[in-house]
Amino acid sequence: MNFILIALVVLGGIALVAAVILYICSKKFAVHEDPRIGQVVSVLPGANCGGCGFAGCSGMADALVKGADSGSIEGLFCPVGGSAVMGQVADLLGMAVANSEPKVAVVRCNGTCELRKRIAVYDGLKTCTAVNACGAGETGCGFGCLGCGDCVSACQFGAIQINPETGLPEVDEDKCIGCGACAKACPRHVIELRKKGPKGRRVYVRCVNKDKGAAAMKACKAACIGCGKCLKECKFEAITVENNLSYIDPDKCRMCRKCEAACPTGAIVAVNFPPRKPKAEPGVEVATAAKNGSENKEEA
Repeated sequence: MNFILIALVVLGGIALVAAVILYICSKKFAVHEDPRIGQVVSVLPGANCGGCGFAGCSGMADALVKGADSGSIEGLFCPVGGSAVMGQVADLLGMAVANSEPKVAVVRCNGTCELRKRIAVYDGLKTCTAVNACGAGETGCGFGCLGCGDCVSACQFGAIQINPETGLPEVDEDKCIGCGACAKACPRHVIELRKKGPKGRRVYVRCVNKDKGAAAMKACKAACIGCGKCLKECKFEAITVENNLSYIDPDKCRMCRKCEAACPTGAIVAVNFPPRKPKAEPGVEVATAAKNGSENKEEA
């Protein structure tokens, strides 16, 4: 009986000492969370898409609170919630937030099945990451879209789908919130986030091929050949040509569309613009002018 009592006393003493140690450790190493973080998390949409640059909404909330303590939350923006949610967060933290222009994902590849010849057959794991690790893929272009749909799997909003006829991803502008998940998933960086632009209008180079002109054209008939004609046409210094590839800076572009007309391969595209008026042939213009002149004389 004494052995049982001794065992109980020893165990009770060990439990008491352990409880005291745990209590001291909990007080000494306690992590105090700012209650505002939970309040900000409740305002954020909870998509945890990473479009803000943080692992999830809790990370974004922590950054917002720290930014408020330092006096500015500039540069922090939730693409899912947009300006409305950021306005609520700013009111909650007593800060001012700058309006951020909405962005949309664009696919910088026009290498459809017709324009890019198939030179190989890939028989393996059907993901862009796997195909890219094996080499150039099934076409001669080692830069363009692989069409396996990693971007589709990465999008949480159903804003991007693979067109079965062209083999290229297409972005639904109404669903895209500019989180950038598709751009991160693309191993060839074919997808880029760009400003949505006034009335959804934007001009960009739909090619990422950095090969020299002849090699690029051999791989894809719609490739940018780095000829520089668009650079000469631009009066706003919005275009640069580097590594045989043109790029249009969305911050400098005034969307005059002169570069689009100058591109010999059609690599530059203008989205959501009204169709251009067809140019009349010189002979037709002269004939029309002569006809109008004769009609005016008859009336006189």
